[in-house]
Order: sequence, then C-alpha cells, then structure tokens
Amino acid sequence: MIGYKYNTEKLAIAARKKCADYYGLPKNPTSSTIYKVNYSIADLNTPKFWYIKFDESIKEVLGNPIEFNIITGI
Repeated sequence: MIGYKYNTEKLAIAARKKCADYYGLPKNPTSSTIYKVNYSIADLNTPKFWYIKFDESIKEVLGNPIEFNIITGI
C-alpha cells in the first residue's frame, strides 16, 4: 500500500480534516461530500494503525507518501 500511516486514530482524523479544509469541504451544510479522503484501520496488523490511501490530489497537503503492508483477512 502507498499512503499515509498514523499511530492513532486522532492523527488520522486530523489528516483527514486537513485535506477537507484545504479543499474547502464541505461546500455547504447540506453537501453530501464532507471529506476529500477517509481513513481506514489496519486492525489485523500488530500494532494496529490507521492509514489514508495515497491520491495525487492530497500530496500537496500531506506530503510524500510511504509504502507499508496491511494484513487482510482475505
């Protein structure tokens, strides 16, 4: 996976908010688009962590992504 990795959910939420603020989201109180990106949890990894998948549109906001592995149950 290429993206952004966070040790706490609080940090992932802050990164998501940073992206939303950068793009001026939500556009209005009834907008269906609230966030530019969302985070996920890698709860099968030890220790678990939260992450945001890389998208070129958020590189300017969050910086350079990293590569990391996610254990899945599939």
